[in-house]
Amino acid sequence: MTPPRTARVPRARLCLALALALHGPLALAAAPSERDALMAKARDERSAGHRVDALAHCQEVLARWPDDREAQTLNVALLTEMGATTRARELAARLQPPQSVGDRVHLDADHIAHEIRWANGEPADPRAPYAEADRAVADARRLADDPQLDEGLRQRAELDLLVALDQAGRADEVVTRYDALRQRNVALPAYVERAVADALLVRRRPAEAATLYEDSIAKDPGPYGAADFEPRIGLMYAYLESGQTDKAIQTIDALAAKEPTWTRVPGIRAPIQNQRKVDADLNAATLREYVDMPADAYDRLLPLSREAPANSQIRRELGMVELARGWPRRAQEDFNIAGTLDRRDVGAYIGEADAARVLNDYESVDEDLGVAQTLADRNGRVARAVQSWNRERGWQFDLSTEQGKGSSPDFGDRDATTQASAASPLIDDHWRVLALARYSTADLPEGDVRRSRVGVGVIGYARGLEAYVRALPAADRYVGKTALEAGFDWSITDHWTWATDYSTAGEDAPLRGQYYGISAKTLDTAVTWRASELTQARVGLSRDNFSDDNKRTSWTASLTQRLHTAPNLALDGGIELGGSMNTLTDRPYFNPRRDKSYAITGRLQNLLGQFYERSVTQRIDVAVGQYAEQGYATDWMATIRYGQTFQPRAGIRLGWGIGWHNQPYDGQREHRFVLDLTMHWGE
Repeated sequence: MTPPRTARVPRARLCLALALALHGPLALAAAPSERDALMAKARDERSAGHRVDALAHCQEVLARWPDDREAQTLNVALLTEMGATTRARELAARLQPPQSVGDRVHLDADHIAHEIRWANGEPADPRAPYAEADRAVADARRLADDPQLDEGLRQRAELDLLVALDQAGRADEVVTRYDALRQRNVALPAYVERAVADALLVRRRPAEAATLYEDSIAKDPGPYGAADFEPRIGLMYAYLESGQTDKAIQTIDALAAKEPTWTRVPGIRAPIQNQRKVDADLNAATLREYVDMPADAYDRLLPLSREAPANSQIRRELGMVELARGWPRRAQEDFNIAGTLDRRDVGAYIGEADAARVLNDYESVDEDLGVAQTLADRNGRVARAVQSWNRERGWQFDLSTEQGKGSSPDFGDRDATTQASAASPLIDDHWRVLALARYSTADLPEGDVRRSRVGVGVIGYARGLEAYVRALPAADRYVGKTALEAGFDWSITDHWTWATDYSTAGEDAPLRGQYYGISAKTLDTAVTWRASELTQARVGLSRDNFSDDNKRTSWTASLTQRLHTAPNLALDGGIELGGSMNTLTDRPYFNPRRDKSYAITGRLQNLLGQFYERSVTQRIDVAVGQYAEQGYATDWMATIRYGQTFQPRAGIRLGWGIGWHNQPYDGQREHRFVLDLTMHWGE
């Protein structure tokens, strides 16, 4: 018989109670055992570096036991180590009991370290490129300058602050704080040494930067993380800027040779391009450009560009080298491609501005440099480009003088020529006003003579073209004509140039003719073909119509070829041909019926010393050949000149040179010593 319902209910409750009594302890015992197993797995995975797996186990514990304090603490630690410090700080604020002050400060320091790494990436707002770095600086400064923190935490924050300041482009403060730490004998870890070395380069202390780079590499020789800077590239620049060119080349070439072209990533079948190899090859090429070896740099970059035509860095550096080789139009195309591939490539905008300046196409320069300033207004390269442009579009002053001594039918026993000019700042990106003065004298057997002219003119600029007109009234008693002059220099392509000058009273007229009141209308034109900095050919033609009815036609031709290139050294050789014909002879100046000459030429130019914009270069020119004048025997001729150019700072160049020339005139051997001095202020 079935018991009544009222009897079944108490029995069911009794059975449930018995079940709980018997199995409850077993169930409660199983829960901690399973939780401990999950926590153990999380700790093991963390120790093995598998933080994602460790985080999964930890969060499984929290899903089942949300108030587990140990799991909460481990969760915060794992998120911190994985870079999710913002979320870690949010969760840490909810811990009960709260974190200790020390743990909270450690978490803040970890957050700052990750902020510094985040600042290496793309900015959230391209118009505020330093926002992330500035935020890291502010947070690191707050800890570093907190007197209540213990010495260890404050020193860690000081070191992080150095890295953050470097990323924020605040080299001055980096170096100031570094000098203070050095006085306290604080040892810097390798990653901080690299940041300080970078700031020292910006502050133009390259020898100290090289020492820090060397020490950082000794402490941490690599390999480095994908987001970390390769210190050997910085070391290369430190060597270069401290005058250790050979060590710079050896350092970057060794790095380029060591890095493999391709790397393999787990889970990807095909190998991928090794970005560190690309960086090493790029900087090896850039170094060649810096030491005046653009052909070598071009030979290194062109294959890279063909292999990776969509790499903006390679395109940009290729453009810089093409610009150095004298191909501004080709360079401009590559800068455009680089800027299209990467809208944040600051170097591409600077390159476009430089190419436009070479082509006298000034309208776009401000726009390109403005974009570069927006993207990286604290970048030293941007600042230097803007300063250079301001010098070029500002006032330009030139002064040159040539003092001669010897025996010459055109110049007499002593002669001197001086020219001074002042050009106004650019007007509407196309014009300048020019003031010009010339003064020439000679001590002739007949007496002293001089030629003086002072006047003004206008220079006009268009893409690839520079043209001028000017009027120079005479200021002497010998020839009272005003010299009306006009000319142009037209860069037709990257390889062809045509230049022409015309004057109604040209400076080509001999000073001896000036003594007798003879002037000449002169027309000079020349076409130049320039393959690159290595090879150049030129043909020129001149026509002088003298006021005494003599008409002179002259021609010149030359070929120059690079014979040897080394770091900061170039040796060129070539040949020069020339000749002239006069319609009248027996004039009171040297005017053979016909003459011709040839000479083998050589030129050595090298850098004697440099420290950033300050430099000294020397140049030696030699020409040896033969001169033939109709009616006289053919004989040898020679020219030798030695000169130096000193640049004390950007925008100022001073030069001097001394030369000797010897050749026959009307069968009599004549010679002349010349001292020349030059000065340029502007760009």
